[in-house]
Amino acid sequence: MKNFFLTVSALSAAALALAGCSSSSTAGPPPTPTPLVPKFAYVVNNGGNNVSAYTITLSSGALTPVAGSPFSPAGSNGLAVDPTGKFAYVTAPGTNNVYAFTINASTGVLMAVPGSPFGAGTSPQGVAVDPTGKFAYVPDELSNNVSAYTINPSTGALTPVPGSPFGAGTSPIGVAVDPTGKFVYVSNPGSNNVSAYTINPSTGALIAVAGSPFGAGTGPEGVAVDSTGAFVYVPNAGSNNVSAYMINPSTGALTPVAGSPFGAGASPQGVAVDQVGAFVYVTNDGGNSVSAYAITPLTGVLAPVPGSPFGAGSSPVGVAVDPSGAFAYVANYFSGNVWAYGINPANGALTPVPGQPFPAGTNPFGVAVARMQ
Repeated sequence: MKNFFLTVSALSAAALALAGCSSSSTAGPPPTPTPLVPKFAYVVNNGGNNVSAYTITLSSGALTPVAGSPFSPAGSNGLAVDPTGKFAYVTAPGTNNVYAFTINASTGVLMAVPGSPFGAGTSPQGVAVDPTGKFAYVPDELSNNVSAYTINPSTGALTPVPGSPFGAGTSPIGVAVDPTGKFVYVSNPGSNNVSAYTINPSTGALIAVAGSPFGAGTGPEGVAVDSTGAFVYVPNAGSNNVSAYMINPSTGALTPVAGSPFGAGASPQGVAVDQVGAFVYVTNDGGNSVSAYAITPLTGVLAPVPGSPFGAGSSPVGVAVDPSGAFAYVANYFSGNVWAYGINPANGALTPVPGQPFPAGTNPFGVAVARMQ
């Protein structure tokens, strides 16, 4: 995007010179690219094999169903949107596939990408897209590996990366890519650890980090990397806590944060970090609540936010924070809806958005927010 605007600026200067004008006296600075803002929210419904789509009201965080929602056929578990909001990807454990959609930038409507669905390993679970939008990664729970794909930037179609799938721990489920696009982290609840990989920037291939996998608590589920790329957070469903790690910026290796693991509610599942790396939110599937933490700068230590945990629906699983850091969205599996919260920027506390909860499909599971111009 930056190069595009620099090109336009150069062409404008040339036109002014041909007209006998001084570009230095009449031409201003290059136009500023339009910022990306949260526009749509998507929720994959585990019991319906479809995706509910919503328009986000930026002033309040409220959700309005997109025309034609829910969209099918689709997967039922993992859900991710590429960084520019052009494509959405949904995993289907029952068919060993990944469904791909294009997102209509005006309406939020989902349309199947040509060739979708794309094959994965056995029982694909989570899905993550790297920050460049070039690669997608899917942990395959029953084949104990990670499927890697290149993303066609025009169509959103997926092509397996050479060497894919790549070995993981036992029963890999959660996946996250660090904000620099250098490392991938995968939670393995069957072996109670986290696999770490470096990404080949040219091909997207994964190379195991020295020392990987790294120990976690019992039954690690989701995984999230903070926006600064300094820390990894993993909720452990079997030990009711959150493992926190510091990332070695050179190698991607993980070192436990002092005091880790940190207490959570019953059976913590999903995890999300806000845009500036100030707060962490964890859904407590067995406690019908959301634990909120403030991240201590430099150390990554988690401190409970005042009022935490905050009430949610029945069996909250997926959680996402919108790119502006103003709102958090939680998919509640058994109550079939989405809870929306405003985030206090000073302390990270959650306040229910007016009009919530918002209806979803059967057994909503994963949630993601799309941002675009």
